[in-house]
Amino acid sequence: MTTPDVLQLEGVSRHFGGVPAVDNVSMTVRAGAITGLIGPNGAGKTTVVNLVMGLLHLSEGRVLLSGRDVSRLEAADLARSGVARTFQNVRLVPNDTVLDNVLSGFHRHQTAGMFANVFGLPSARAEAKRHMAEARVLLERFQMTQFAGHRASALSYGHQRRIEMMRALAMKPQLLLLDEPVAGMNDTEAASLGTIFKEIAAEGVAVLLIEHNMRFVSSICSYLYVLSSGRLISEGLPGAVLKDQKVVEAYLGAA
Repeated sequence: MTTPDVLQLEGVSRHFGGVPAVDNVSMTVRAGAITGLIGPNGAGKTTVVNLVMGLLHLSEGRVLLSGRDVSRLEAADLARSGVARTFQNVRLVPNDTVLDNVLSGFHRHQTAGMFANVFGLPSARAEAKRHMAEARVLLERFQMTQFAGHRASALSYGHQRRIEMMRALAMKPQLLLLDEPVAGMNDTEAASLGTIFKEIAAEGVAVLLIEHNMRFVSSICSYLYVLSSGRLISEGLPGAVLKDQKVVEAYLGAA
C-alpha cells in the first residue's frame, strides 16, 4: 500500500535580487517515511524549509500540504495546519524549565478559552492535565525526564536540541522538518535520535531531514534529494544517490 504524499513542492523557486537561491525544485515527502534533503553549505536547503514554513514567499511554483495549496499561508497558519520544525540554531525560552518549553508546543491544541483558564474551570484543568501527561511521555521518550525542572539554558547543547524536538512533536505535526538535528553530536547520540526519528515516522508522520552527517542520513532516510546552488541535481535511494558522480563532485569532495 502506498503512503500518502504529505508535502509536495512543484517547481518552487525563490529569487533574491534576481539571483535564484532555490531554482525550480520539485520534491515529495510522504507519510511514514524520512526523506533527506542534502547538499553543500549555501545549496538552498534552509531556504526550501523557510519556503515550506511560509517564512519566505515563493517567486514561482506551489507548495501543497496533503493536496492543499498552502503557498500563500503564513507560518502561524501552517503551524495550525500541522507543520512543525526545528532550527539549525536552537530557539528555546532559556529561563523556562525543560517541561515548560515542551508544554508550549501544545498551545495550538488548546481548546479551553481564556476565561476557563483564568478561573481554573474543569475543562481547562482537564486539558492541562492531559498536556502534562503527554509532555512527560515525550520527556521519557527522549530520555530527558530527570531534567524536567531544569532551566533550558543550564543544559548542554545536545540536550537543548532534544528539548526543541520535543516541543515540535508536542504540536502533533503531520509534517516534521528537522534542520541539522544531530549537528555537533557524537555517533552514539546521533544513533539514539535516529531510532526515535524512525519511530516517529513509523507512527505516520512525514519527516523531512536536512543533515550533513552522511552516515546518519544513509542510516535513516528512505529517499534523498540533493541540492547544489539552488538546483536539484539528484534524487533516489540513498545508496544510489551517494554514489552519483554529480553528488560526489558537488558535495562529497571528489576532484
